[in-house]
Amino acid sequence: MNSLLQLLVLAGIAIFLILKLRSVLGTRDGYENPHADAPVQRSGTRRDFAVIEGGPDRDITDHVDDGTDAAKALAAMKMAEPGFSVSEFLQGARGAYEMILMAFENGDVEGLRPFLADDVMETFEEVIRNREEQGLSIDANFVGVRELALQDASFDRSDSMAEVTVRFVGELTSVVRNAAGELVEGDPNAIKRQRDVWTFGRKMGSSDPNWVLVATGG
Repeated sequence: MNSLLQLLVLAGIAIFLILKLRSVLGTRDGYENPHADAPVQRSGTRRDFAVIEGGPDRDITDHVDDGTDAAKALAAMKMAEPGFSVSEFLQGARGAYEMILMAFENGDVEGLRPFLADDVMETFEEVIRNREEQGLSIDANFVGVRELALQDASFDRSDSMAEVTVRFVGELTSVVRNAAGELVEGDPNAIKRQRDVWTFGRKMGSSDPNWVLVATGG
């Protein structure tokens, strides 16, 4: 008898808790339309706030101001190629800068070729050829990139061609020697800073992931 009474008391408590929970939480059965109970916005009423979906892309706004032409171009690049990352591109540009700069200083024409557009390659080759004709060579040692900043970006939707301009400040030691190996210019112990503005180009969505240097400036 006592056991039956205890069961009835426990059942009563359970029913009370269920009813209490329903009064607080409501009943939920299957899929709910999240907008079913939302108040209707009546015309002419004033909204005191705006809903912002997503927000700015920090991968872009960490490097250029939001809303600028460069930011819009970078966003379009991401639309054309969702895996594109501005930060990763800049890391690659840092490595490319050292590779291209040192290949040029060392007169390594074949080492330059995969990284340069044809017209830029012609210019680099001409400088290297003139240097060799004068019997001059360069001993250079790359120290590092002191500064790197994304300066501009553009995207042509008609052919998906993207261009990103990067400003570099590199540090290196460099001396010029004549055919006899004599020092004619520079100090092997002096670190000099070199400022370059380079533009890299690539067709977004292409199976070839490599960017090439399409323009140089100072």
